[in-house]
Amino acid sequence: MISVQTWSDAQRLWDFQQMHHEPRPCSVGIGLGSHDLGVADVTVSLYQRGMFPLIVFTGATSRTTHDRMPRGEAEHYQQRALELGVPVSAILVEPRARNTGENIKFTRSLLKERSIEVSSVLVVSKPYEERRAYATARQLWPTVDVVSASTAMTLSEYVDSIKDARLVLDMLVGAQQRLLIYPDQGFMTRQEVPESVTAAYERLCAGGFTSRLVPTT
Repeated sequence: MISVQTWSDAQRLWDFQQMHHEPRPCSVGIGLGSHDLGVADVTVSLYQRGMFPLIVFTGATSRTTHDRMPRGEAEHYQQRALELGVPVSAILVEPRARNTGENIKFTRSLLKERSIEVSSVLVVSKPYEERRAYATARQLWPTVDVVSASTAMTLSEYVDSIKDARLVLDMLVGAQQRLLIYPDQGFMTRQEVPESVTAAYERLCAGGFTSRLVPTT
């Protein structure tokens, strides 16, 4: 049973990750690979609304996806997009990235190889990683404008859709840790983190929601 305090702390991290960017037309849409096919759905919806003429799906596999997406996250995202009516000519697949930094770096390289000019990107991620995705793209691709987007869902709706509250909370904590430590490592721009968010993060760590933390020693 997850306590009321734990849910409150998770909600605080969830709210902090939301960037509340208004989608606008960009040079390219980037769907960040993950266990959540909803990222592909949102990317397709934005494409169909005319927000970008080209989609890049990026991602290999992870311990969360190697069974359910054996061909790689980007490949499965592409399949989903094709099923939803996106022409194959509007999709590029980057199949090697295994973290958010590689998602951005490898996508940037792929577009450069194809001589595709990019002045802005609309980065689509899971809802609890909007800020992480934004901060990573700003650090690793500083020459482009970055808009962040995700599925419009509440925390409780998202947990219901994934059907694994523990996984979602662990992922939330992992995303928050990276916002705190990765700026010093040059992986993302520094985000101003309210003390209340840090306190919520620390309580969740103390409560054992730590399976997605990266080692710090």
